[in-house]
Amino acid sequence: MTLLQIMPDDAPHEVLLRTLDTAEIARELAAHQVTLRHWPLRATVTREVADDALLDLYRAEVAELCASESMTVVDVARLHVEPGAEWRRRASQARSAFLEEHRHAEDEVRYFAHGRGCFSLHLGDRVYAVVCEAGDLLSVPAGTRHWFDMGERPDFAAIRFFREEDGWVGDFTGTSIAAGFPGLDDLTEGGL
Repeated sequence: MTLLQIMPDDAPHEVLLRTLDTAEIARELAAHQVTLRHWPLRATVTREVADDALLDLYRAEVAELCASESMTVVDVARLHVEPGAEWRRRASQARSAFLEEHRHAEDEVRYFAHGRGCFSLHLGDRVYAVVCEAGDLLSVPAGTRHWFDMGERPDFAAIRFFREEDGWVGDFTGTSIAAGFPGLDDLTEGGL
């Protein structure tokens, strides 16, 4: 289930709101021009499902979103749990790359076709931790300070949308704020 936890940006352990109510989550995010929508799940996505096949499953939705939001570049970002030390090293590197606060020059639009991840959005004087799960489509406006956590054992597949080839490149703020806030595993400990 999708989860939202809101905390003051100077008090990460003070929970102002924690909810699983998707309508309430959408309302809270909409107040900051962040949109949360849902697409139906078309299949179980395993590592054997190729990126092209995954995109084909959502061809109609992808085409509609690209047309309505002027997106021209679509790709798949994914990590699936595998045995061994090499996978743990790669997963750790991938995770750490997005755990620092940054922003993008264009909207960040992601559809989770499999698994989950946590976008922590630094909006004003609060942090909105949004745990997205399979079926969630999150759109974060350009310039929004945020970080992303895929957890200790990343297992997700997300369709990413951009207007330009380099739309995914982050502009890091240089602050250490992200280190003090709960991540995906902390937020979902014991299950949602």
